Amino acid sequence: MKKLKLQGFNNLTKSLSFNIYDVCYASADKQKAYIDYIDEAYNADRLTQILKDVAEIIGAQILNIAHQDYDPQGASVTMLISEGMDHDDSEEMNAESPGPLPETVLAHLDKSHITVHTYPESHPNNGISTFRADIDVSTCGRISPLKALNYLIHSFESDIVIMDYKVRGFTRDISGKKHYIDHSITSIQNYISEETRNNYQMIDVNVYQENLFHTKMMLKETELENYLFEKESEFSQHQKLEIQDRLQKEMAEIFYGRNYN
Repeated sequence: MKKLKLQGFNNLTKSLSFNIYDVCYASADKQKAYIDYIDEAYNADRLTQILKDVAEIIGAQILNIAHQDYDPQGASVTMLISEGMDHDDSEEMNAESPGPLPETVLAHLDKSHITVHTYPESHPNNGISTFRADIDVSTCGRISPLKALNYLIHSFESDIVIMDYKVRGFTRDISGKKHYIDHSITSIQNYISEETRNNYQMIDVNVYQENLFHTKMMLKETELENYLFEKESEFSQHQKLEIQDRLQKEMAEIFYGRNYN
């Protein structure tokens, strides 16, 4: 799609939402230690830095940050952002953008945000613990959340990633015509690196007429030692096979959104 000459700002809202899951096995006497570990590893300060990096990647200016660690577990960060550019070099600004730009950026558009919430939890009796991070990147104007896709996937130990991308609203060109999307996209996978795509099983459910794109990813290779909160040598071969089955069942249930007996 060629660049549009817009009337004023690009008023489209582009929203990218993630559910990122990290699955682990911790024996009953180690589960609290695992929750404490993951809670510290992804505390509000660490999450704030991740979101600052996202803002830099997408070319946004940070306006305000609110963050909170919760008792007994979990954390949240909310960041208000803006375009943060005031010059008319549209070719430079468009170099890595998935969408066209107005010829001149006249002022800030302070209607964008990034949020993250974490949810560490564990099964009451089978040793499976699951850490979930919910992330939303919503932008207006030229900046696009799609630029941060690969960084966010690799900022967490992502066994399963469930993503939604939605373009909302409309923007007008100089003739008054409304445009409901300003860039070509057939799948969120278009913006994920080839190396990452090769490591994951992926499913798309896209509704093109609604500019709604949904992608699910599940890691293909799952070596047991990467999922144990204790040493692999502490388990018998039979125990390791049983744990592997539990982990794979947990991941499949999350990926497909249904419980298996």
